[in-house]
Amino acid sequence: MFENLSEKFDRAFKILKGQGKITEINVAETLKEVRKALLDADVNYKIAKEFTDKVKTQALGENVLTAVSPGQLLVKITHTELTALMGGQREELDLSGNPSIILIAGLQGSGKTTFSGKLANLLHTKQKKSVLLVAGDVYRPAAINQLKVLGAQIGIEVFSDEESKDPVSIAQRAVAHAKANGIKVVIVDTAGRLAVDEEMMSEIARVKQAIQPQETLFVVDSMTGQDAVNTAKAFNDRIDYTGVVLTKLDGDTRGGAALTIRAVVQKPIKYVGTGEKMEALDVFYPERMADRILGMGDIVSLVERAQENFDEEKARKLQKKIAKNQFSFNDFYDQIQQIKKMGNIKDLVGMIPGVGKAMKDVDIDDDAFKGIEAIIQSMTPDEREEPAIINGGRRKRIADGSGTTIQDVNKLLKQFEETRKVMRVMSSPGKMAGMMRGMPGMK
Repeated sequence: MFENLSEKFDRAFKILKGQGKITEINVAETLKEVRKALLDADVNYKIAKEFTDKVKTQALGENVLTAVSPGQLLVKITHTELTALMGGQREELDLSGNPSIILIAGLQGSGKTTFSGKLANLLHTKQKKSVLLVAGDVYRPAAINQLKVLGAQIGIEVFSDEESKDPVSIAQRAVAHAKANGIKVVIVDTAGRLAVDEEMMSEIARVKQAIQPQETLFVVDSMTGQDAVNTAKAFNDRIDYTGVVLTKLDGDTRGGAALTIRAVVQKPIKYVGTGEKMEALDVFYPERMADRILGMGDIVSLVERAQENFDEEKARKLQKKIAKNQFSFNDFYDQIQQIKKMGNIKDLVGMIPGVGKAMKDVDIDDDAFKGIEAIIQSMTPDEREEPAIINGGRRKRIADGSGTTIQDVNKLLKQFEETRKVMRVMSSPGKMAGMMRGMPGMK
């Protein structure tokens, strides 16, 4: 989402490359480019100027240590200010109620219903909370059906009343139902409304007054750029929400909303939607987002995603198999499924420090593993467990069955064998050390 901004920041900091010290002239030149980058990302001019003025003041007040170049220092200061601009610290969801009530508001088409499903899924799977979804959009029958489909998909109960046209009554009865059944969290989806629609804005204000939610989240489509910020302000003036959710951050967005919405409404961004899958919802961490904007990756989020999909017992068994050189295509296939559960492949690659920049022009399809999976699925159980038995005839049959070529099959078998060797060596510290001693120039 921030590829263009990251690239422009990178170019701006190169102005200081090779400079022995920070001066008013070279800082001004660099920050002029930074300001242009922010404006291109659809950041409000006033906020962009205030941001670069703060960075300039700090940079000119710093003595550059001999171990730190002027460019590195400016990146550090910019990182600190970007983090502060986006809120500084992660803001937790308030789940103190019994039940905890979360009211969802936003424009038509901003992704409220999908977000409601994603949030229910996240609270249920990661925090082990019992959740009730409430279909409070009484104007769009498709919204009720959509929420029911999402609820069935993730195993969450949906409370609805297609006969009623009173969202206040529906929300109140849903909360009573949750209390009676010991449900811990109630998520109330509401109809999309425009800030200029007085009647609809009054309606959501009445819903909020009736159910007294712990959280009122404003869902906004980040692809609408600066308009998203303006709408967020209008809604906040009216319903005083507690947090913002940015959807469609995986799209072709310039990122201005993520950078400035906090500064304008003084309300934290709590979640960001990063794809269409129910798992594609991330807690918003300002510091990690600043890391990614400045091309530093986000290794903490990558590790967290890996841990969420990590099966300790399976990992122990796998380690033993690797040590005995018994790592098979069945194990390899399992590993691919775990990686796929972690999310969008290009997004994952972008979290690795330094790799995001190198891969910015590479198009990584979410179906990148499709061909490999097809080849493995076309193997017999014996072939998956013992690839050495795959002769010429078997390779042709596998290629025909997977819709690939013999060359594709050969390439996968070769890469698999090389991977297996490396994994076996790395599983044994003694062998690893021996291999390194055998290399020229290594002791």
